[in-house]
Amino acid sequence: MSDFHSPEPPHPAPRADRTHDGLRPESRVVHPPVAEVTGSRPLGVPLHQGHLFAFDTGDALTQAHGGPDGAFFYNRFGNPTVRSWEQAVAGLEGGTGALATASGMGAISTALLALLRAGDHVIAQRSLYGGTVGALTDLTERWGVEVTYVSGDDPAGVAAALRPGTRVLLLETVSNPTTRVTDLPGLIAVAKRAGVVSVVDNTFATPLLCRPIEHGADIVIHSATKYLGGHSDVLGGIAVFADPELHRRVWRRSLELGASADPFAAWLALRGMQTLALRVRRHCETALDLADRLAAHPAVTAVHYPGLPAHPDHDRARRLLPDGHGGVLAFDLAGGREAAGTFTESVRLASLAPSLGDVHTLVLHPASTSHRQLSDEELAAVGIGPGTVRVSVGIEHPEDIWADIERALAKV
Repeated sequence: MSDFHSPEPPHPAPRADRTHDGLRPESRVVHPPVAEVTGSRPLGVPLHQGHLFAFDTGDALTQAHGGPDGAFFYNRFGNPTVRSWEQAVAGLEGGTGALATASGMGAISTALLALLRAGDHVIAQRSLYGGTVGALTDLTERWGVEVTYVSGDDPAGVAAALRPGTRVLLLETVSNPTTRVTDLPGLIAVAKRAGVVSVVDNTFATPLLCRPIEHGADIVIHSATKYLGGHSDVLGGIAVFADPELHRRVWRRSLELGASADPFAAWLALRGMQTLALRVRRHCETALDLADRLAAHPAVTAVHYPGLPAHPDHDRARRLLPDGHGGVLAFDLAGGREAAGTFTESVRLASLAPSLGDVHTLVLHPASTSHRQLSDEELAAVGIGPGTVRVSVGIEHPEDIWADIERALAKV
């Protein structure tokens, strides 16, 4: 079979009344010619930055409003570049469709607000990203949504927490920042039997290490700002759906919420995803190497990384994440908060910065940044101590990363 593709059929000629011959200059500058691609195809996904699309008939415009796969007419409803990104991530996760948003929190909030009404009940994993906990707290305070927090490894705890009004089970594949690995098959099975929608944040794992839909999840969330984009130049989120009707339901709600993805952000995320497999492999290899070295360092009292045999979820990680255990680790310093501050301000190759999943190595102190919303008691309950430091391992040379960490540890 030839590697060459047959030329695409030419696009229909524009309507005769759409030609602009005879227009004055003031009109012609508003209506430049739009090049059509005929006889070839772009190798990369084109950036469709324009947000309005015109129609020749009113019926066609009306039909475009019908669903997430309709014709394009206004970017809040859909855009060609954004849809290419949605289809790419949905394909990786094994979903039937996806909804791109302006940020990871946009994806989480859109899903929750589409699924919940005032007075509903949510079962949530105890160790969640601080921003997600903040969103749940806001729903409780403003709309009376009740939340029960459970362990990520106890299906019986989920079963005991179920109520008639339970609508959502909210989980993370790998918890932030303590890297606990959730029993997705066990917890999701309980929710499915009760007709509860399971939402899984898969940001830490990426679709290359775990695909929660294969374990029964209904919605999978990613902060594309992290691994999918990977280059600290894009803010975005995406929700992938196992069921097309659930996709349509959330899409309809998203139109009023307006957390739509920007086409340029989608284009950047698509570009970043082309190197995802290479980056994730390097992240995982280096993270395991650093975890081993940190575990032997006298200033470190504990290392949180599922690739280590001593990690409480190591066996589960080997089953759920067979191709690697992620590029994020955390460790506890004996000197507490003061030692953590000294360490994070002493690194030079690594950067003291939020986010993760970047080509750069990043460090932060969760208790004062990503999880600052939690009290000391709540931090302790999810395994975050005053001296806990999170490291998002970049793709620099492993020896250079370790040399930087070792120098910073010497100042603690």
